[in-house]
Amino acid sequence: MSDNTYTPPRVWKWEPGNGGKFANINRPIAGPTHDKALPVGKHPLQLYSLATPNGVKVTVMLEELLEKGVAGAEYDAYLIQIGEGDQFSSGFVEVNPNSKIPALMDHSTNPPQRVFESGAILLYLAEKFDAFLPSDPAKRTECLSWLFWQMGSAPMLGGGFGHFYAYAPEKYQYPIDRYTMEVKRQLDVLDRHLAENRFMAGDEYTIADMAIHPWYGALVKNRVYEAAEFLEAHTYKNVLRWTEEIDERPAVKRGRMVNRTFGEPHEQLHERHDASDFELKTQDKLTDGD
Repeated sequence: MSDNTYTPPRVWKWEPGNGGKFANINRPIAGPTHDKALPVGKHPLQLYSLATPNGVKVTVMLEELLEKGVAGAEYDAYLIQIGEGDQFSSGFVEVNPNSKIPALMDHSTNPPQRVFESGAILLYLAEKFDAFLPSDPAKRTECLSWLFWQMGSAPMLGGGFGHFYAYAPEKYQYPIDRYTMEVKRQLDVLDRHLAENRFMAGDEYTIADMAIHPWYGALVKNRVYEAAEFLEAHTYKNVLRWTEEIDERPAVKRGRMVNRTFGEPHEQLHERHDASDFELKTQDKLTDGD
């Protein structure tokens, strides 16, 4: 262990800008920092998000619904730049008091219904449109168990492993070892399950897959944290098989593009208001002033 140990004070005090990525937007209190209304587009469903793994879950779900022919799932997706603090606007806080993306407003109800937390949004849309949630009670329960597994497990991956391995201003062995052990255990849980199941709830593609794939699929394909070699991702062959099958779904390809501000320009669709936007309004198609 390092001699540079930390002795917690009797009462913790916040020191703004304490280092690391996202330090400029982290704070120990909730609520808005500035007044700004959210835009509202032409469709009943209004999504406010960013193409992080949690954001991708919902855009994939919406694109899957549209691929399935569900016209009521048409949506407008507005970009929330979390690095710039957009999630702390008064308008966003009204939709999600927790100031995290994604957040959804359903204007097809009276009054409009807000939905926040990615798992809650997936379940809301699945129930609203009767899709991607098994009707058989046993399979439905299995699907929901894996959905909530993801909700409980991903913070260990993102806020734990991802933070200390990729984002912390200094690398320390103890937290990296601690969270690496847990993430590898989680990958082994998935790999063992997927050895006997095509998808998370059996042979049916569901919201459980949509929740888990943006995190763990991205991890084994080296799309987050650049840690695939470190984690020996190639050894989780069943997770890779499942990931590659889901990657090929047209709706997944589109969903990963929405509210994306990084990567190749042709893969970035900052806002989505119409199906034609994927062909006409990706960043490689836009010129200055558009």
